[in-house]
Parts: sequence; structure tokens; C-alpha cells
Amino acid sequence: MPEEKPRQGHETRDASIRNLIIFGAGLALLVVAGLLVSRALFLYFVGRQGLGPPASPFENVRTLPPEPRLQVSAPSDLKQYKAAQEETLNSYGWVDEKAGIVRIPIDRAMDILLEKGLPARGAAPAKGGALKTSGVLTAR
Repeated sequence: MPEEKPRQGHETRDASIRNLIIFGAGLALLVVAGLLVSRALFLYFVGRQGLGPPASPFENVRTLPPEPRLQVSAPSDLKQYKAAQEETLNSYGWVDEKAGIVRIPIDRAMDILLEKGLPARGAAPAKGGALKTSGVLTAR
């Protein structure tokens, strides 16, 4: 038996323009009808169901839970904390005014330390075997 070759060619019948136009018009009519029905239902429910009295501004007042509370915004709290610490480290102020203890900026303290040098340790440690030092310069 000889092998038959498949016929090569193209469709002899194109899509019907008339049927495509009828389908498009029907689809457009369905969309418009759906919009009209939705609008009619919306107007019906707006007229039949009122929204009721306005809500009281005090209705949803929340009482805070007891301490300790969780942080609401940890990044901004950390930023504020760092800013406060930087302000403390880089400004002058009283630590204890009655005792004459002041706080000075770190850069100024390092300059004073370079000018005067490190204090020398005494030969005998204080009672208890430990030297008691405070990291604060005193005003005299």
C-alpha cells in the first residue's frame, strides 16, 4: 500500500463576522444590564435601610492594659533613646550640684586627660583591696 501524504493547505471557511458582531453586542448588553441591576439594588437598599444614629466618639475608647506594656514603635523609641544619650554625652551639666560633680563632653574630657595625664595609683590600695574611682570630673 502506498503511503498517503497529508494534504497541506488552509481552512477554506473564515470566521463569520456576523456571528462575532452578534456575540459582542450580546456581551455588551449583558454588561449594561448587570450595571443597571446593580445600580437599582443599591438605590433600593439605600432607601430602605438607614445607617442608624451616628456612632458615639466614646464608644470605642480603649483602656490601657497594666504596666509593663509592649513597645508600639521600637525603631522610633531606639532613635529617641540614642539621641538622648548623645545629648548627655556631648553636653555640660550637673551630676550632683551639692557635691560639685559636673558632667562634661567626652571630647573635652579627653583633652583634659591629655593635658594633665593619667592619675598615678597610690602605693597602698583603699580598704577592702580595691581602688574606688568615679568616672566623673569634679569642679572645685
